[in-house]
Amino acid sequence: MVLSGLLPAAPAFADDVSGSKDGPDAVQPPAQMSTIGGKRLGRPGTQVDPKAGAPRLPKGLSGRSWLVSDAESGEVLASHNAHWQLPPASTLKMLFADTVLPKLPKDQMHKVLPSDLAGMGEGSSLVGVKENYSYSVHDLWLGVFLRSGNDAVHVLSAMNGGKPKTVQEMQAHARQLNAHDTHVVTPDGYDEKGQVSSAYDLTLFARSGLQKADFREYASTANAKFPGEFKKGKDGKKTRESFEIQNTNRLLTGFGIPTYKGIAGVKNGYTTNAGSTFTGVAQRGKRVLLVTVMNPQKSEPNEVYKETAKLFDWGFKASGSVNPVGTLVRPGAAGANQNRTTAHGKGTDEHTQASVSSDDDGSGKWTAIGITGGTLALLAAVAYAVHRRWPLPELVRRRGGRG
Repeated sequence: MVLSGLLPAAPAFADDVSGSKDGPDAVQPPAQMSTIGGKRLGRPGTQVDPKAGAPRLPKGLSGRSWLVSDAESGEVLASHNAHWQLPPASTLKMLFADTVLPKLPKDQMHKVLPSDLAGMGEGSSLVGVKENYSYSVHDLWLGVFLRSGNDAVHVLSAMNGGKPKTVQEMQAHARQLNAHDTHVVTPDGYDEKGQVSSAYDLTLFARSGLQKADFREYASTANAKFPGEFKKGKDGKKTRESFEIQNTNRLLTGFGIPTYKGIAGVKNGYTTNAGSTFTGVAQRGKRVLLVTVMNPQKSEPNEVYKETAKLFDWGFKASGSVNPVGTLVRPGAAGANQNRTTAHGKGTDEHTQASVSSDDDGSGKWTAIGITGGTLALLAAVAYAVHRRWPLPELVRRRGGRG
């Protein structure tokens, strides 16, 4: 069942994470995993390289896999089984959105056909799309991001040329982002055999998506109106009603758990096989962090959000006091070569990170940037300084301000 935001405890399969139970049947991560982004990221267990005076990692973390990274520099501050291939649940919708969102104008209207909604998994999370009703692309994306609606995903996939084409494009885009832990079977993240991703890949999807203005807008929206049915009034005229939908990201809405100060997205999920999954982005001052947590083994309500908040708190405190254990690689062939590492997990091009050169054109054109003496300089043919921050502050203010 895909019930993003409704987060019952996943079965307690034990592994080597803190807070889980050991035993002869404990589920363990592979002994060797992908080393994209750094050799240390391919090792099982927790990876962190603190300097003197660095804060200790939070106690009691039970996620099978998690990762804390600087969203702009791409430095991985700490990780746990970063490349373990696990079911992603609805966090896979970040890849769906990053792939399809630039292709469909937000004001485009579509009348839903019965075939558009065919093939949804039993128990899928739904926003309430109706056959023979028309919706704008904007409405449908609100349904995807806020309610994790598989019905909205299937309609958008139909508009994109169908589910097989969409899955193929998602897989190709994952490869272009160097997200090689990911195998796409469905566009909505519903449990299917062979559908996997990793904390590292989900972070890559979030980082890529957040560089699109529409993606940021949808991911940071807490509440919205969604078109409903036509009702006949007393005057005999039919008018279309609407109903309110709330984002299932509980760190954003504060539903059942305190709102996290500085949160600005991104996506949560839950399925039977995946347990609870979440990738979030938050800003404190000038620092923007990404945290991904997959399948906490503790049976506490909202555990995935609690562990995410702890890792955000640690990440903001640890700024400048830990050596990176890896990096979020750039897309394309250049990024694939960033896994050459030193003992500290820094690449041979350790000062090279990634940024998108254009925010809204959907071209996916990336530019390499480097950090030298605190100044961002373009490491390409163009030799001039550039400082390009994501416009997250307005989203953060909407959610309660900076820390």
